[in-house]
Formats: sequence, structure tokens, C-alpha cells
Amino acid sequence: MTRSLSILGATGSIGASTLDLIRRERGAWRVVALTANGNAADLARLAREFAAEVAVVADEASLPALRAALAGSGIAAAGGASALVEAASRPVDLTVAAIVGCAGLAPTMAAIEQGRTVALANKEALVSAGAVMTAAVERHGTTLLPMDSEHNAIFQCLAAGDLAHVRAITLTASGGPFREWSAEQLAAATPQQAIKHPNWAMGAKISVDSATMFNKGLELIEAHHLFPVGLEKLRIVVHPQSVVHSMVEYRDGSTLAQLGPSDMRVPIASCLAWPSRMDTPCAPLDLAALGELTFRAPDEARFPATRLCRQAAEAGGAVPAVLNAANEVAVAAFLAGQIGFTRIAVTVEELLARYAPAAAATLGDVIAVDAEARSRMRQMMELV
Repeated sequence: MTRSLSILGATGSIGASTLDLIRRERGAWRVVALTANGNAADLARLAREFAAEVAVVADEASLPALRAALAGSGIAAAGGASALVEAASRPVDLTVAAIVGCAGLAPTMAAIEQGRTVALANKEALVSAGAVMTAAVERHGTTLLPMDSEHNAIFQCLAAGDLAHVRAITLTASGGPFREWSAEQLAAATPQQAIKHPNWAMGAKISVDSATMFNKGLELIEAHHLFPVGLEKLRIVVHPQSVVHSMVEYRDGSTLAQLGPSDMRVPIASCLAWPSRMDTPCAPLDLAALGELTFRAPDEARFPATRLCRQAAEAGGAVPAVLNAANEVAVAAFLAGQIGFTRIAVTVEELLARYAPAAAATLGDVIAVDAEARSRMRQMMELV
């Protein structure tokens, strides 16, 4: 049976991995909408290859190039924020929500409101708008599948269990490229060093987040919304090999772990085929060749990001949205050479101490808090 699919963020790493899997089972899928930020050439190429109904660029300035590249194909072309939302609103069996940043909030909400299935790879949806998004999921009867490797691992481990029986959920973290560095070395770390993740091939921003451990802290906030067992039951452990992607401990002492290669096609395939399974080109694990798997507690003295994220989750309301926005501004400043690596967490904590808005009741409130937090962060860092 052919299933319909839309990918919000088709030219990014998640979109590329998703389409790689779709390409291998082309007859099983009908692609409805593909979107990108401004990469008109790649988007048009993918839209033609997969015979999409519509292709959308968020950047309206890229729309003429997209239209030209799709001329004669019969594929509709559109641009701008409203076009993104319209594309996400098209009824499909599965929407992959993989737009990076708060630009993905409104399209993700539009997909949720269709009451179908949404595979979520957009962190901001739950970090910044967790209460608003989860309420919409409940209201519309939407099935929300976590696509991040850690959350998908938890989802798989919970397949045979009930949240009421969970004693703890453990998120594993690689520790990033600086896990063995001293505080003095961290202060001198460069953007080029930070984006060289030892295990995963990711974009610059998420690679820096992995280096600071903010990525794991943000994932803890996401897990708090996806798997509401209580923050006190959510743990983080550093696991340099990135083979165990997460674990769930049950009240009887049993611990279930999901293992797999460091390849996003594994959790993506889990979402595409759910509740069944599908083949992937990923090589199976060879545990004998790996030799050993190691684990240790995170060092929050050198990497305070996980502490800040847990505190933001405990505070609730709009605080996680402020934290997320502040981190994005700080990471951008670091990548631009404007601040040092260790200043990322320091400046985020400074803004959290200065700006504590009321809880957001709507998606519009979340977006307003995000914009205000970014403005205040830039002013505080004198980046205006």
C-alpha cells in the first residue's frame, strides 16, 4: 500500500537521510510536499526526482529560482512562511518535521493539526513550545513519533512497557569532541574544532551543541514532554562510543537499551515503518569488533549546559524557550568568532537570570518570547 509523505526540511541532513530511505522503497511512497529554507536548486532536483506535488522555499527571495528550476514539471512552487504552513497543512499519512529552529514551529503545528502522524526532528517544537504542542497533539489525536536518535531509542524501549512502571530513563551522550579537554583547553576551543564531532555527521549548530552538551540538555527537556515520567527520573550518562542510544529502567530492575550504528537512518526508518520495520543500508553492529562500551557521569563543572537545561525544565513556563533562543544566539556568535566557547553557557545563564517572561499560552506567545529573548541576548552581548 502506498503511503503519502511530506518532508519539512528536505535539503537538510534529516531530509536527505529520509529521502535516501524512500528512494530504496520508491513504490511504497507518494511524496506530497518538500520544503527548504532557500536552497532552490537542491529542492527542485529532489521535487523532480520524487514527483512531489509542491515545493516550498521559506526564503521568498529564492522563489523565482525555484520556479525556474521547476518550469515544465507540473510541480507547484511557493515561497514564504504562509506557504510553508500551507504545505504542512496538506493531509498526508506521515509528515517529517525537520525544519531547524523556531522557523519550524508554525509548520510543525500545522502538521499536528491534521490529526495524522508526525515524525518530529524539530527540537524547538518541544523545547520552546512543549506544553502548547503536546496539548495540540492531544486535542487533534495526532500520533507523534520521536525521530531524534535518543528519543526514538526510548520510544522503542517503551514498546513493551508502561510509563507507570518506569523507574528511570537514561539519555546517552557522546560527550562531543571536547569530552577529555581541560577547562583551560575549552576556553581556547575554536569553531573548527567544535564542529568536528567524533561520531556523528551533523550541521554546525548541532555539532557545537554537542560539544557544549546543550544538545543533551535540550533533549532532556524534549524527553520531559515526550515521556512524562517526572524530571527526577530523567538521567544523562556520557557514552563515548554512541552505540547505546538510550535506556529505560523498569521498577523490577530490568533495563532495556536500544543499540545501533551512529547513523540517523536507523531512527528515521523506525518512524517511516512504524509500527512495523524496514530494511536500511546500515551495517549491523559487530560487538566483538567494538570490544567495549563505556559510561560515565557528565561533568557539569566543565559542561554546565545540562544543569542549565534541567533547571529550565524545572522552572517550566517560558523559561525553556528563553534558554533555547539564548543558546542559538550564543552559538551563532561563537561560530562567527565573536565569543569564546565557554562563554556560550555563561551568557545563556546570564540571560536566564535577567529575563523570565510569563508562560506562553499560544504558539504566537512562544514566537514572541523567542524573538524578545534573541533581542535581549544580542543586546546583552553587544552584538546589535
